[in-house]
Amino acid sequence: MEQISISEIQRNLHKLDNFDIIEVIDKKRDKVKGYFIEHKYFAFVKELSEQIQKDEKKVSLKGALNPYENASKIHLEKDAWKNHVLEKYSKDD
Repeated sequence: MEQISISEIQRNLHKLDNFDIIEVIDKKRDKVKGYFIEHKYFAFVKELSEQIQKDEKKVSLKGALNPYENASKIHLEKDAWKNHVLEKYSKDD
């Protein structure tokens, strides 16, 4: 993969003509700023990006346990809410 600095892009825009992927770097801060990709990869990258966004939205708490919970005692919770309600309302006042 070819690397190019931001200032090189500004001075020599023609360097972006023939490439597949170019990594854009900020030489002063020594950081990758982004990537230029050839248009033929656009559909693939867009589809991949949409899939990642969709997966990030699918946050499920199903099966999540708090650190203090003991999974081996889950059988004790069967009908716990039902029993609680029955006890609460069956008491004589």
